[in-house]
Amino acid sequence: MRHPLRLPAFRLLFLGRTISTLGDAVVPAALAIAITRATGSSAALALVLGCAMVPRLLLLPFGGVVGDRFDPRLVALATDLVRAVAQLLVGVELLGGHPRLAHLAIASAVGGSASAFAMPTASPLVAATVQGELRLRANALLATATGAARLGGPALAGLLVYTAGPGWAFVLDGASFVLSAALLARLARLTRLTTGRAPDGRTPGEPRSLRRDLADGWSEVRSRDWYWTSLIAHGVWNGANAVLLTLGPLIAATRLGGDGAWVALTQAGAVGLLVGSLLAGRLRPRRPVLAGNLALALYGLPLLALAVAAPAPLAVAAQAVALAGLGFLNPVWETVVQQDFPAGSLARVTSYDWLLSLAFAPLGYVLAPLAADAWGSRVPLLAAAVLVTLVCAGTAAVPGVRRHGARPAGPAPQQAAAPAAAATPAPAPDPGTEAATGAEAEAGAEPQRPPAQLNS
Repeated sequence: MRHPLRLPAFRLLFLGRTISTLGDAVVPAALAIAITRATGSSAALALVLGCAMVPRLLLLPFGGVVGDRFDPRLVALATDLVRAVAQLLVGVELLGGHPRLAHLAIASAVGGSASAFAMPTASPLVAATVQGELRLRANALLATATGAARLGGPALAGLLVYTAGPGWAFVLDGASFVLSAALLARLARLTRLTTGRAPDGRTPGEPRSLRRDLADGWSEVRSRDWYWTSLIAHGVWNGANAVLLTLGPLIAATRLGGDGAWVALTQAGAVGLLVGSLLAGRLRPRRPVLAGNLALALYGLPLLALAVAAPAPLAVAAQAVALAGLGFLNPVWETVVQQDFPAGSLARVTSYDWLLSLAFAPLGYVLAPLAADAWGSRVPLLAAAVLVTLVCAGTAAVPGVRRHGARPAGPAPQQAAAPAAAATPAPAPDPGTEAATGAEAEAGAEPQRPPAQLNS
């Protein structure tokens, strides 16, 4: 079996994704430090992050429609350029020494809006550049690159912030988007070959209604019980993750030995994510959806460890195991989705995936501190641990989840496989999403996807 990196088109995609992801990994720490220095207010940081999250959630379904209507390479390239400008402007604002909160918030909103159109292009680009059984390995390589960037990003951020200033972190991220766009420009136009009719029954070129496109994408989601029930589990995972991120730092500082315990827990999670991604490229479970959802159920472990104030080494180990489950699920899930859904609806399906997965996170951020104030931190942590374990493992009761196996290598439903030449750049001799897009970037933190980040 050939290695995905032997495919010139995938090499371009992989290189661009790795570069832009590393740039994104530097931003969260730099953003927090920059806003804290400028305003001394955590509310200001929340405002800037919210300005990225809200438009992303609102625009994701429309981003899916655009990704299915147009060449996803061009959509990704355009959004890379938009986000490059936004991040570079933030960098210049910070380097000027007098950053204005309004300007940072506007740039954050622009970046969040652009990411809503970039994120749904990830699966279509991967599916177009890698065919058949190589897709799992390709998705695992991309997930591994993401894990490695998240592991090294904070260290690079610290180096930049304390030697050159936080503005240079944003300049670096903007430059990574420019380079990503340059790599996408080398890819040939991704030609779609259909069997004569679009996935929703229209003939190619027939006028398309936005409402109809949104409804057809949602119909694809609803038609597969293994898919929509898994999305609920993935959303619960993100909600539980928000509870841990909200309450964990204070518990680590007061009960586990100080801020160093939280740093260790965070880094252990990054290591676990990387290890899980590596395992996904080697293991080929017969029931990939079931195996991935059961792996997500492991997230109850660190929540339980923090709830009972377990010794710091035990909590750190639990976080590593839990994030390894996420690292395993992400490439497995991406591969199954790319195999099971028609290429003409893949961007819309992915956009609903992200939307449902990310929508639970704000609930966790809001409810966790309220519950902790009312009953103490142990109650929301235990509740989140029980909920994420039961819901993720409970998907085993769904017939489609239990029975869904990896498809044999071949074209996706109702979609002829694109020939290798279709993904070959011309005229360059080196012919291949979030592809080379840095698609999950925002002015602040990259969203987790089980997907999200989970990406379910």
